[in-house]
Amino acid sequence: MHIETHGHATAELRHLPEDVQSSPLLNADLAPVPPERRTWSTYTFAALWISMAHCLPTYMLAGGLVALGMNWWQALVTIGLGNLIVLVPILLNAHPGTKYGIPFPVLARASFGTVGANVPAILRAIVACGWFGIQAYIGGEAVKTFLVAAWPAFAHLGGDATVLGLGIPSLITFLMFWALNIAIILFGMNAVRHFENWSAPLVLVMAGLLLWWIVGRAGGLGPMFDRPSSFATDAEFWKVFVPSLTGMICFWATLSLNIPDFTRYGRGQKEQFWGQTLGLPTTMIAFSAMAVVITSGAEVILKGSDPKSLWDPVVVLGHVTSADAPPGLDAPLIADAGTRWVVAVLSLFGVAVATIATNIAANVVSPANDFANLAPRRISFKMGGVITGVLGILIMPWKLLANPEAYIFDWLVGYGSLLGPIAGIMVVDYWLVRGKELDVPDLYRPQGRYRGTNWVAIGALCAGVAPNIIGFLRSVKMVGGGPDLWDHIYPYSWFIGFGVAGVVYLQGMRGNRFGLAGR
Repeated sequence: MHIETHGHATAELRHLPEDVQSSPLLNADLAPVPPERRTWSTYTFAALWISMAHCLPTYMLAGGLVALGMNWWQALVTIGLGNLIVLVPILLNAHPGTKYGIPFPVLARASFGTVGANVPAILRAIVACGWFGIQAYIGGEAVKTFLVAAWPAFAHLGGDATVLGLGIPSLITFLMFWALNIAIILFGMNAVRHFENWSAPLVLVMAGLLLWWIVGRAGGLGPMFDRPSSFATDAEFWKVFVPSLTGMICFWATLSLNIPDFTRYGRGQKEQFWGQTLGLPTTMIAFSAMAVVITSGAEVILKGSDPKSLWDPVVVLGHVTSADAPPGLDAPLIADAGTRWVVAVLSLFGVAVATIATNIAANVVSPANDFANLAPRRISFKMGGVITGVLGILIMPWKLLANPEAYIFDWLVGYGSLLGPIAGIMVVDYWLVRGKELDVPDLYRPQGRYRGTNWVAIGALCAGVAPNIIGFLRSVKMVGGGPDLWDHIYPYSWFIGFGVAGVVYLQGMRGNRFGLAGR
């Protein structure tokens, strides 16, 4: 897989009219990909999803459902259904990328206008910054696991001191791993592209070895498959299932918007359709099944630990490689110090390589383009990547990963209330309003038919977000009050946002009599 982000300015620009080539809305990263460079095959798209899905956040998504009380089959059904649902908007928004060779920020100009497109682009970019920070934090915790295994005193560095809720050892390793990501963005992007194809198998191998060890230590699969659901009634299960299903959809709701950033390189619609259809749901279900078994097995083995901490594989690896006995046990899980050190090194390497590759592919390409869309002549891909990294720190990702409730209910479901409406507007605009026909040169002309801001789209976005605001604020404990209608609406945030915004936009464009939409 090879993701082009810059360096082909002449090839991209020569296919455009002369007035567009000098447009302030154009740079090489945002230009349409010429037909001769649209080379991605079915395998390439499948490999893209395999690479992005085999990551620690996917594992934590599945492990989080077990930590929330689901048994193995309830967790897998939730994951499978969620990924089949989100595949629909992914494929719908992928189509214009392949047909016209344009990235997400440019496609958004068709519905939001050349100026208004900055709104969905920045909202998408901010979410990507959060994911960048999350991946950097996970990588930093893997580094900390290795350092503690090699130097146990590192775990107690700084005592009880914290910075913004983060202990000193975690702060040091987070900043180390963050700096490594930034260095790669600035100097080594080509190296990342070369090992993206084999980084995913590293996580798979690591998870497979952990699975084999956990199953053996737990006495087989029986104890894990026999683990009952924690929900006594259907009502209790539904209360967790709905926001969890929404969380599964929101996990890839980001890519459902910026998938044109990748499908713009596709040979044709058949390749992108089958590559994504074969790559996304199957990979997510298979890798999640491993995560569910490992988390369930860890609960069997580490009975003295907080079950809600075992959804994080780095925590499990920390117990495995620790020289101290885990809570509830009389001895370390691995008695030999040399073996513990080897396991820690291999775990660190696998997590680090795969986390970096996934971070660059999923969390840098899109926001770098989105920030560049603000000022294409001034903000380069590298500068956009650095902006992403800085905001990734300010979002404080360690708080988002504090527990599975915060990760799924607050983070995933929360940003779904923003991205769902954008997806609804873009799908309706391309497929229903414009009948799949776009004037590509005008997407880059400040005074073209898509000029300015389409206030119908902005209004539809606000209408889609509005029903979820109070529920989100209550979820993150920013406002109080007893349960009411808003709390019942919020778990459906992506669905409601997608539907409301799509309907409002369609009706607004059909009845637009006041020149509010770009023409």
